[in-house]
Amino acid sequence: MGTGHRRAAEALADAFQRRQPGEVRVEDVLDHTPRLFRLAYARSYLELTDHAPLVWGYFYNQSNADPNLAEITNNIRKVVESIGTSGLKEVLRNFAPEVIICTHFLPMELLVRFKRSAMLTQPVYCVITDYAAHTFWTYTEIDGYFVGDAQTREQLIARGVAASQISVSGIPINLIAAEPKEHLVVRRQCDLPIEGHVITVFGGGVDTDHIRMIVQGFLRGPLTATLVVVAGRNSELREVLNDLQSTPRINLKVYGYIDYVDDLIVASDVVVTKAGGLIVSEVLARGVPLVVIDPILGHEEWNADFVVSSGAGLQLRMCESVPATVAMLLSKPHLLADMRSSAAATAHPRAALDIAERVVADLHNRRHA
Repeated sequence: MGTGHRRAAEALADAFQRRQPGEVRVEDVLDHTPRLFRLAYARSYLELTDHAPLVWGYFYNQSNADPNLAEITNNIRKVVESIGTSGLKEVLRNFAPEVIICTHFLPMELLVRFKRSAMLTQPVYCVITDYAAHTFWTYTEIDGYFVGDAQTREQLIARGVAASQISVSGIPINLIAAEPKEHLVVRRQCDLPIEGHVITVFGGGVDTDHIRMIVQGFLRGPLTATLVVVAGRNSELREVLNDLQSTPRINLKVYGYIDYVDDLIVASDVVVTKAGGLIVSEVLARGVPLVVIDPILGHEEWNADFVVSSGAGLQLRMCESVPATVAMLLSKPHLLADMRSSAAATAHPRAALDIAERVVADLHNRRHA
């Protein structure tokens, strides 16, 4: 439910395979549930965030702030989840892992329940994939937490998690982000102009009307640049933009799914995106300034606040403001340089490796205790 959780898990799997001999497996708990439960669990989130965002935002923020409401909603969720996730026990029996790492709170809740009933003795770690921790993620029985920033660490400590259990590692992303790349070389590889501005809009998860509005604003404006729009697997967005054409000032390129997101980030002067924890971390890792739009109420708002407070970018409430804001940033190289410096200072491109090394060291210590 949400590609960011899986991408974080895949980055960790890659890191463990580089650092420790043995078998690493990525499992989605929902793959081991009845089909109807799987569809209902995922769709309930997607329907709320897409069609009733204010309802979702109220639920998310109130369940985080009000202990009484949090307890009620947690109990309801646990009953529903216990019905739909019995397949996890079979996964654990068949694979018999020595270490378990969760990048979503659903498996974490279930595993903690197993630990409490002595059904599970293996260490369980949690990797929080946003720059804040909702109460959904908070369990004192977890053997170790890995978080994106110091503020998230403080949130967990305030809820009773021991400071010694929490490591500020950054959010794990594809390790390709830790490899050096030359800006101009990557532009050639991506068939982008060597000179001039390149702006990339990752629009696959953003309202299609908002992306069209942004693109039209660039096409009408005075800025001279190459504008790349990545629709991902959102075929509707590509159709919505199909009738828009390049102008003498704006060279418009619209892509669907691509497997060179990191290259495109390196090639860009500014990235416009929503505030998913993984895409934010990937852009920060390359020291590229961000303009954040359309954050989902709740966790993505927190991610957007993190971008702004770290000095790595801006958040805009009105999508119509994007073209003028990007033009302003590109006209002020000193401001862009400061943002690049702040982004690089905040980034953790090696987060997946750092987490793997810590977990492997813990396992070694347990074996020799």
